[in-house]
Amino acid sequence: MAGTSSDSLTAARRDLDPVLTSGGLPLAAELFTALRTVDDNAPLRRAMTDPSWTVERRVGVVRSLFGGRVSEGATTVLADLAARRWTRDRDFGDALEQLATTAVAASAEREGLDGLGRLADQLLAFNRAVGESHDLQRALTDPQAPTASRGTLAERLLGGASPEARLLVRQAVEHPRGLKPVDLVRDFVDAVAERQRQWIAEVTVARPLAAGQHERLAAGLRRLFGRDLRLDVAVDPELVGGIRVQVGDDVVDSSVQSRLHDLQRKLAG
Repeated sequence: MAGTSSDSLTAARRDLDPVLTSGGLPLAAELFTALRTVDDNAPLRRAMTDPSWTVERRVGVVRSLFGGRVSEGATTVLADLAARRWTRDRDFGDALEQLATTAVAASAEREGLDGLGRLADQLLAFNRAVGESHDLQRALTDPQAPTASRGTLAERLLGGASPEARLLVRQAVEHPRGLKPVDLVRDFVDAVAERQRQWIAEVTVARPLAAGQHERLAAGLRRLFGRDLRLDVAVDPELVGGIRVQVGDDVVDSSVQSRLHDLQRKLAG
């Protein structure tokens, strides 16, 4: 996904994060079900992404089809996507899939970084089990086998895994959207890893931190970001004093080096 579609997805992630976080697993299940409807109905996809239609008309299609059949949260997500611009109509479904995955990750995130780590581990364990058996690979991709049967087999491989892992694996097996199930599961792992980055502060300092400095920094970041972060501290003597902290896409930079670079950019015009 690139260009206009990429920009739309980025904005949707930002604007819808509170909805996805509060909706969690039930919302994700609804969004995955809606995705099947969207993927199976080309005229519907075109109607929700046609740039010649007004936003009100596209959103009206969503509300007339899904309103009252899904939760308000799911309707909000679908209407938001319909209001945005997409380069291809398939990009709408790709974005919906990614937002549903984000809702699953947000559900696991209720147990903090450990919850996200467990979800990623369970998904990777599934992929390892499938990768080690050609029989399983055939069984999970057999077009003659009932879809629900393939999903049930996939769930059995997970054993006592979390509801989040079971939902994602079942989605990958029953509705891979042109991919191998293990490849889609890998995409889900990448999405979970992206969420994990929000819990890790990548700290760069000019000199090693003393124990007291480490504790004060952790407390300051907790106040700034509203959660306990895992600090990953690296020392870079070229930083020329100060500190640089990155949490996900957010950067807090007070280094002399950064200020020098900013000055050089201004002088260069």
